[in-house]
Amino acid sequence: MRLSVILPTYNERRNIRCLVERVERALHEIPHELIFVDDSTDGTDIEIAAQAQQCPHIALIHRAKRSGLATAVIEGFRLARGDAICVLDADLQHPPELIPVLLEALEQAEVDLVAASRSVAGGSYGPLPAGRRWSSRAATMIARFLLTRARLVSDPMSGFFVVRSAAIRGVTLEPLGYKILLEILVRGRVRRAAEIPYQFQARRAGVTKLTVRQQWEYLLHLLRLVTVHPDDLRFLRFCCVGASGTLVNMALLWALATRGLYYVTAGVTAAAVATTWNFLLNDATTWRDRQCCASLTKPARYIRYVAVAGTSSAIQVALLFTLTTAGVPYLLSNLIGIGTAAIWNFEVNNIWTWRSSPHAHAYNVEGNRARDLQLRARHEAGQK
Repeated sequence: MRLSVILPTYNERRNIRCLVERVERALHEIPHELIFVDDSTDGTDIEIAAQAQQCPHIALIHRAKRSGLATAVIEGFRLARGDAICVLDADLQHPPELIPVLLEALEQAEVDLVAASRSVAGGSYGPLPAGRRWSSRAATMIARFLLTRARLVSDPMSGFFVVRSAAIRGVTLEPLGYKILLEILVRGRVRRAAEIPYQFQARRAGVTKLTVRQQWEYLLHLLRLVTVHPDDLRFLRFCCVGASGTLVNMALLWALATRGLYYVTAGVTAAAVATTWNFLLNDATTWRDRQCCASLTKPARYIRYVAVAGTSSAIQVALLFTLTTAGVPYLLSNLIGIGTAAIWNFEVNNIWTWRSSPHAHAYNVEGNRARDLQLRARHEAGQK
């Protein structure tokens, strides 16, 4: 299997020689090419060109204007000729010696992508400062919360991975910022993924390129990606309905309590009304496409929805108690509980409360097949 290694660089001149030496040692028995996509202003491109004189399989693209890491990787994809493509940073925080291990896992596990992960057993954030570590974990949690396909791996923030060329060939990638792996997981043809643990390394030279602007772009990137996959868009609607239900709950609790109703009675009433509100909105919007083929009547769906909502509340409280007892700050414990309960709530309602009947599924398949035949007949008639 021929490998293309994509190396986006920005002002990494002092790391280039060591980087090339370590990559070449790691891949000396593997047919490969190195593609540098450089946006530097410190002469990094000159150093790469000097290395290319000794290694003819090194290619260099120097861009006069800095356009971001993700777009640099996509530029490299266009030139890549390998059956597999590896992406890693040029700052040596990703150990090149792990590339053959990633490639071996790609071949033996019969997956479309293998990511080097800091989050699985044996992985580590290494010397990363506590603030950066928590920031990365928070970004991971948000991505896995919002994006179904981000859950294919435990570390979708990783910038070190190997992917089959076929999984991205012909795919339009539209990244914003620097998290290219998320873009590939969501838009690419990645059906199965695997992970290999690695320990994040200390930077040898240069400075980090992470800025507040890049973090803002990451959030905007998530908003883009959440509209790509139908299940993610459904989950976004579900979250919006839940937020509106919270407002209904709080407003009704306040209204009843200020009119003299005992606050516990007011709270129970507000919770019941908010749950009913959420059910009706979810039935009309989130799972609107399943109303005509649902296997249950609306009253039956409502009973199941209430049962799921009650169980998710119990999950939230249980996590709050368990994590806080283990030493996690109670606000963070509550946030984890809310997120976990919301995902569980959505998934169970998706497969149980609003499940489609088998007969409806068969009917839809046959209907789609009939429409395809009609369209094909019209097309052939038009050609004649």
